[in-house]
Amino acid sequence: MRNKILLLGALIISIHISAQKGNLNKDLTSYVNTLQGTNSKFELTRGNTYPTTALPFAMNTWTPQTGENGDGWKYQYFKDAIHGFQQAHQCSSWSNDYAVFSLMPITGKLVLNDKERAAKFSHDNEIAKPHYYKVEFDNKITTEMSPTERGIHIRFSFPKSEEAFVVIDGYTGTSSIKIDQKNKRITGYVRNGRGMHRVKGFKNYFIMEFDKPFQAIGTWENRNGNKKESNTFDEGEGIGAYIKFKPGQTIQVKVASSYISPEQAQLNLENELGKYKKLEQTTNAAKNVWNKHLSKILVEGGTEEQLKTFYSCFFRASLFSRKFYEINKDGNPYYYSPYDGKVHDGYMYTDTGFWDTFRAQFPLNAMLYPEMHGRYVSALLDAYEQCGWLPSWSFPSEAGSMIGNHAISLLADAWAKGIQTFDPEKALEAYYHEATNKGPWGPANGREGWKEYYTLGYVPYPKYREATAKTLEYAYDDFCAYTLAKTIGNTFYEKVFERQLYNYKNVYSKKVGFMRGKDIHGEWLENFNPYEWGGPYTEGNAWHYVWSVFQDPKGLIDLMGGNENFNKKMDSVFTVSNKVNVGTYGGKIHEMTEMQMANMGQYAHGNQPIQHMIYLYNYSEQPWKAQARAREVMEKLYNSTENGYPGDEDQGQTSSWYVLSALGMYSVCPGTNQYNIGSPVFEKATISLENGKQFVIKAQNNNQSNVYIQSATLNGEDYSKNYIEHQDILDGGELNFIMDNEPNKQKGIQESDKPYSLSAQ
Repeated sequence: MRNKILLLGALIISIHISAQKGNLNKDLTSYVNTLQGTNSKFELTRGNTYPTTALPFAMNTWTPQTGENGDGWKYQYFKDAIHGFQQAHQCSSWSNDYAVFSLMPITGKLVLNDKERAAKFSHDNEIAKPHYYKVEFDNKITTEMSPTERGIHIRFSFPKSEEAFVVIDGYTGTSSIKIDQKNKRITGYVRNGRGMHRVKGFKNYFIMEFDKPFQAIGTWENRNGNKKESNTFDEGEGIGAYIKFKPGQTIQVKVASSYISPEQAQLNLENELGKYKKLEQTTNAAKNVWNKHLSKILVEGGTEEQLKTFYSCFFRASLFSRKFYEINKDGNPYYYSPYDGKVHDGYMYTDTGFWDTFRAQFPLNAMLYPEMHGRYVSALLDAYEQCGWLPSWSFPSEAGSMIGNHAISLLADAWAKGIQTFDPEKALEAYYHEATNKGPWGPANGREGWKEYYTLGYVPYPKYREATAKTLEYAYDDFCAYTLAKTIGNTFYEKVFERQLYNYKNVYSKKVGFMRGKDIHGEWLENFNPYEWGGPYTEGNAWHYVWSVFQDPKGLIDLMGGNENFNKKMDSVFTVSNKVNVGTYGGKIHEMTEMQMANMGQYAHGNQPIQHMIYLYNYSEQPWKAQARAREVMEKLYNSTENGYPGDEDQGQTSSWYVLSALGMYSVCPGTNQYNIGSPVFEKATISLENGKQFVIKAQNNNQSNVYIQSATLNGEDYSKNYIEHQDILDGGELNFIMDNEPNKQKGIQESDKPYSLSAQ
C-alpha cells in the first residue's frame, strides 16, 4: 500500500512538473487580450485603451474604430458597430490622436460618411491579439490585420454577389490622395491632431498597395460627403478615396507610412512587408516578435487568470514610448523631428506623458531594454536642442501637459542604473533651464511658480493652480538633478538643487497632518477638508498627496511623529470613508468614481499620485503590510477583461505597476538604483536580461492566501532587505522567497533593511 501511495505521489508531481514546462512552451500571445480596459467612457474609465494591433514600441498602431472621426474614445467595448480600421498613435482618450487615416470595407451600396457606413458586429466574432485582429461583421465582411513597425497587412473578405468597396477616410485635418489604378496603389498624406500648428511641415505620408484590380475609383470629401467619380487626385480638408472591386473577392492591402517623405513610406513598405505575400506570413512574423518579447519575463505557477492579466499588462506596457525614427536606404536611423520640423540622423521616440510614466514604465524599460532606453534618454537632449525645452509630455511634440519636470527623473534614473548614453552636464544645463523658466506650452513646459518656489520654498495657492502638488513634484525633480550632479561631481548644480530637497516640509501642516495649500503670505488655506479634490492638488485630494515624498519617506515619517503615527495614517487611507468632495472641479470626475468603485477607502489606484504609497510600509518597519496590500490591489483591481483596469491605463504606467508588482518589486524613487520589495504573484519568474544573464524570482508556497514573505535569500545568502538594487538584477542570479499566510513581523525592520531615504543618508 505504501508503495502505491508513493507511486501515486510521484505521478502527481510528474504531472505538475509537466504542466509547468508546458506553460513555458506555450504561445504567450494566447494569454494577451488587447481588449483589456476597452469598456471605458467619459464618466468611468476601465483603462481608456483600444485593441491595439502593433509590434513592441512600434511607430504606428492599428485599431478598429467604434467612435466617430475625432472622438478620443476610438473603441468602446459596449458599442456594436465599427466605422473603420485606423492607423493610430493615441496615448489617451483625453489627448485624442494625431496622424490618423482609416480604411473601411463596404458591401452593397457605397456609403462614405463615417457615421452612416458603420457596420454591426458581435464580440463573439472578434479576435484581438497583439499580432492579429479579426472581426466578422453582421453583413458577412471579414477584416483581418497583422502589424509591422511602420505598417499593416490587411485582408478584407467580401460576401458573394454584393458590390465590394474599400473607403479611405482622411479623418479630421488636411489630407491628400493620389490613385494609381494601373499599379493598384494609393498614396497621399494626412495632417491632423492637436498642436500641429506649431509644426508646420508635419505630414504623415502613406502608401497602400492592393493585390486585386480596381473596377472603379473616386475621391470624396468627408465634411459634406461630396464625391468625384473617376478622380485620381485631390487635396484639402478631409479628402479620401473609394475603390470598387469585383464582388466576392478576398482583397489584401499592405499599408505603410512615413513622417519623412513619400519615398521613405515606399521604402518602409518594401522593407517591412515586401517579403510577405500572404497575411498568414505577416501574422506569423508578428507573433514570433511578440513571443520573443513576452518571453523576456516567463512566469509560472499562477492561475490562468493571473497569467492572462500579467501578459495583457506586459503587452500594454510594451507599446510606449513609440519609435519616431525610420530606417533609410543605407540601413541607418533618422527621423523627422516634431520639435523643429527638420530631418535629423539618429533615434527619436514620442507618445508618452512623464507625469504618469516616470514612476514605473521607464524603470521597467531600464531593466528590460537598456539599449533602447539609452537611446531614449539621449534623444531627450536632442529634443531639448530642437525646441529649447526638455519634453514633459511628447505627443508627438511637446505638449506640456500635467505637472512637474520629470524628464530629469528619466535621465537621473538611467545614469544611476548604468545607462550613461548622454552628456550629464548637458542634461543638468537643460534641467536648470526647465526649472528656472516657464515655457509657452502648458503647465509642465518649464515651471509654473518657479520664482516663488525658490524664494518662498513652495508654490503658493491660489496664485497658481495645483500649487501643493507642484511643490512636491518639483522637490522630487530637484532631488533627481541633485543626485545626478553629485554623482558626476558638478558642485555648482549640486548646491543649486540641494536647497530645495526638503521643500516638501513647507507644505506639510502638522495641525491637520496633511500636505496643504498655502498662500503667498505663508498662511494656510482656511476650511481645510482632506476629502476635497482639486484646488492645490492635481486630480486628487490631501489623502493622495501626503505621500508624494518619493525621495525621503523617512523625512515624512519624522514629520508625522515617527513610525507608529505614520503607520496609523497609512492604515487609515484604507479604512476611512471613500466619500468625495468635488471641490474646485465643481462636479464628479471619473477618478472620483473609480476610487469609490474600488471600495478601498481613499486609496485611488486608478490615478498615479498614490500608486507608490503601499510600498512606504517598507520604510516604517511594517513591510508585511506592503506585501498584503500589493497583492490585494493586484487581485481586486486588475483583470484581463474589458474592465481590466481601475482607471486610466496611461501610456503603460498602470500596466507597468502591475508587471513590476507581480514580480514582487516596485520603483518608489526613480533616480536611485533600488526597487522596493513587495509580494510576487507567481511561484517563479525568470527575467531574461539583455546582457545574456537571467534573474530568477522564486516564491515557495506561494498562492492567493500566502502573500507574506517569511524569509528570503539572494543567491543562497540570507536577505533581509526591503529592496533590491538594480545591479543585483543585472548580475543575474536567484531571489528566493518563502511565503506564508501569516506575516513575519521581525523581517525587514532594521535600519539597514530600509530603502533609500534622503534623511537617512
